[in-house]
Amino acid sequence: MERCALRPGTLHSADGWEAVLKPVIARYADRDLMRFFRGDVAFSIPELYKTLAAESYFYAIRLRANRVLHGRIANLLKRPVGRPPKGVKRIYGDFQYQAASWDKPRRVTAKVEWHPSELFPRVGFVVTNLPMEPDWIIRFYNQRGKAEQHVKECKQAINWTRLSCKGITQNEVRLRLHALACNLGVFLKGADLPEEMADWSLTSLQIRLIKIGARVVRHARAITFQLAKVAVSGSLFHRILNAIHRLRSPPVSA
Repeated sequence: MERCALRPGTLHSADGWEAVLKPVIARYADRDLMRFFRGDVAFSIPELYKTLAAESYFYAIRLRANRVLHGRIANLLKRPVGRPPKGVKRIYGDFQYQAASWDKPRRVTAKVEWHPSELFPRVGFVVTNLPMEPDWIIRFYNQRGKAEQHVKECKQAINWTRLSCKGITQNEVRLRLHALACNLGVFLKGADLPEEMADWSLTSLQIRLIKIGARVVRHARAITFQLAKVAVSGSLFHRILNAIHRLRSPPVSA
């Protein structure tokens, strides 16, 4: 997670996008890599398009449907001839479009889905500067759902919606601490952990590895930690500790 902010619930979801997005853009400005941006319909803002293009970002942002956009794909909205298909039939198209608030025409891709049990098609539009085929662009945009699942996983594991301080400033600090904890969990998942942990979620890491009860037994020459085997076995726990130990940077020579 690159950045988060706590705002009053009465604000539009894209209000203040500059304060959230521009520091992230600046962070990656000097890196030699391709940059992509996906956004829902709330971020269909002409100023955002210009900012992303100026910073060499490829973007795919959902557009709210209107009469003009539907008119541009009228040929795709005709019901297919013959028997209704047994499965979903998808048709893609693209065209140049300029809204009244835009400074120039931009590429818009469209997806039309015909479902067997529905009379009218489902239609979606995405404004983009990507040079790929329309079906690739739509698939790229739809990957927003996977990103949202990662956010949902962090919310559930860290419980970051529990902001019980009295002031918004204190709650925002708490939210950012939760985001930091989420990033640490994601970082741990990306480490060279044992293969048995490949499918563990952040909640699994938290319950089975971090928030796990143990009994400390002190002997004359050793201290023993006794953990329940229902969480992790002794062998797996040692391999996890070794993987974490390997994350340490090498010592700096004098």
